[in-house]
Amino acid sequence: MEYARKIEKWISLKTREARAKGCVFGVSGGLDSSVLAVLAKRSLGKRALGLLMPCESDPKDREFALEVAKRFGVNVKEIDLTRVYNMLLNILPKGDETAKGNLKARLRMLVLYYFSNRKQYLVLGTGNRSEHLLGYFTKYGDGGVDLLPLGGMYKTQVIDLARYLNIPKEIVEREPSAGFYPKQTDRGELGFTYEKLDEVLKDIEGEEIIYSGLKDMIKVKRMIKRTTHKRSTPEVCRL
Repeated sequence: MEYARKIEKWISLKTREARAKGCVFGVSGGLDSSVLAVLAKRSLGKRALGLLMPCESDPKDREFALEVAKRFGVNVKEIDLTRVYNMLLNILPKGDETAKGNLKARLRMLVLYYFSNRKQYLVLGTGNRSEHLLGYFTKYGDGGVDLLPLGGMYKTQVIDLARYLNIPKEIVEREPSAGFYPKQTDRGELGFTYEKLDEVLKDIEGEEIIYSGLKDMIKVKRMIKRTTHKRSTPEVCRL
């Protein structure tokens, strides 16, 4: 598939331009991280490092992540953040599930950048175009990266790419979730399946005229506007 080859070349090019020695990224057993891990491995070989960072996570996450690593020869290191996470919760005021979930994402990014500094690697993010447009990521968490190799692809395109790469069927068909808390799903939080969401986004972006429905378009446009700050550098007060 042309997308795969283009992304692999892009990762290699950007790594050379930055004079970095390799790249590091999180592996979670999810679709996007699995696709990214395979493409990074194909691009940089042993200089691509995946970090498995369980944090009160579903055991299936670890199982799937290690299955991908074994099948495709991805270099993976495991660092369990559960103890650190719980220590922080013990000294912080009580927060809701969103606050606690974002804390997990930011802890993982701390570890990724520790390895980035230590090895002179770039940090690759797993976010896709659908998530990026909606701001469906944690600011300074999984959104805090150097490169977004999948950032030009809608979620449905990433699913097609995963099938092309022979990512395990169980991962491709698994209900998308950030894993912030039990039974959390992307569909439950967004209010759309990715198939429907991508239709609306393509309408809004003017890529395809699908006539996805005025009500849905208004809802998605509001989500995009509300999360503009996530896709921008901090505003500066000009004096």
